[in-house]
Amino acid sequence: MEHILYGYELNATTWVYLSSLLTIAIYFKFSRLWSIRNFDLLVLIAQAPGLLMVVQEGDVAYWGYVWLFASGAVLLLRMLFDARMVRRPLLEPNLSAGGMTFIAASLAVFMMVNVLTNKVDPRDLEGPQQLDKMLWGAEARADDKVVAQHGPGYSWLHFLPSITTKTALSLKDQPATAEQGRYSVQAATARTMAIISHLAVVMGVVMIGVWHFDNIRTGLAAATLYLLMPYTAIMTGRVDHVLPAALITWAVALYRRPLVSGMLLGLATGAVYYPFFLLPLWLSFYWDRGLMRFICGFASMLALMVVPLALTSANAELFLTQMKMMFGWPDLTMSGAEGFWHFHKNKSEYFYLYRIPVLAAFIALSISFAIWPVRKNLGTLLSGSAALMLGTQFWNAHDGGIYIAWYLPLLLLTIFRPNLEDRVALATLGEGWLARRRTMSRKRAA
Repeated sequence: MEHILYGYELNATTWVYLSSLLTIAIYFKFSRLWSIRNFDLLVLIAQAPGLLMVVQEGDVAYWGYVWLFASGAVLLLRMLFDARMVRRPLLEPNLSAGGMTFIAASLAVFMMVNVLTNKVDPRDLEGPQQLDKMLWGAEARADDKVVAQHGPGYSWLHFLPSITTKTALSLKDQPATAEQGRYSVQAATARTMAIISHLAVVMGVVMIGVWHFDNIRTGLAAATLYLLMPYTAIMTGRVDHVLPAALITWAVALYRRPLVSGMLLGLATGAVYYPFFLLPLWLSFYWDRGLMRFICGFASMLALMVVPLALTSANAELFLTQMKMMFGWPDLTMSGAEGFWHFHKNKSEYFYLYRIPVLAAFIALSISFAIWPVRKNLGTLLSGSAALMLGTQFWNAHDGGIYIAWYLPLLLLTIFRPNLEDRVALATLGEGWLARRRTMSRKRAA
């Protein structure tokens, strides 16, 4: 940013202070100090110190993960009890809609400039690098680190931006051996994916406010707070953080189109696989109407994501390995553990056993959403999805705790949402093509 604005310098710690003060000024209800809204804001602000600590080294980083786990546990309980909060008074922000729009637009511009000017995280280049190998026939090995960390769905999601950036950089006809040319394309692809994904999250949150909350100010409030959060500024360029968030957000926004919603959730599952645990909740939501359309969309998208594997895998062994990576099979082990679990790797091999009951509890929570609550509405879908994506942080072996974007948009929408008890699938969804045809056939027969 300092290359564009002379003398500009704003580090992460300073932004934590400024964004926290702005958040309190815009959203804190000073007339209702003991409101649940104020509690939610304070917990969200309390996550920032943990984020600042995890980027350090040694014991400081370890206690940063502990901090994030503790604040995450509070938010998880908050999401689980959200369905019980029937009385939801409209608590609008302290700023007008025009003011929030201006702040959101300004923050979005600063965010995009930061992505374009800052150095690309090496982990965000792994997806484009794997795609480059596939496109040029340089097949990855079954034990390739890139394959192990990112499912093939993640790599192939870079395909369209890769074509665009190659054209823009005039590198389309350069040979694959041009190392600098490949790096430029890969970096531009990662930046493109990050910017598009953040803008998709913001637009998705706003449209949920317009389409489903019947209040554009609510959508603007949630979108502006998303851009204000210190996490968004610190992890701006991390594609693996924001891409799943964008897909899940739009799956909620288009929930009245079960087929499309299922396809988006399937795409998110192929990208990072953790949204797979949302299935019991979403299947139960669509149980009365839209179930088959949702299943068809979800399954068809996963099938489409498998096709490139069959076309680019040199042998059955590599194909099977990449399929396992796509659906998170290695993540169920402790191989390559990072973050909270990594700090105990050399202290006790038995410490990994503590992750097993955490994972078992999470799976039980995921399955429980199939039957609880019995009557599911859009509010339940929001809070339940946020709770499950938040719950993945506690057992994720790869930097678990810092993937806040996976649940942040859903959590903010849950905080700001009105009463949505009437937004059930049976009342808001139209009949599918097959059901309409059967109805017309019965009418003709009568």
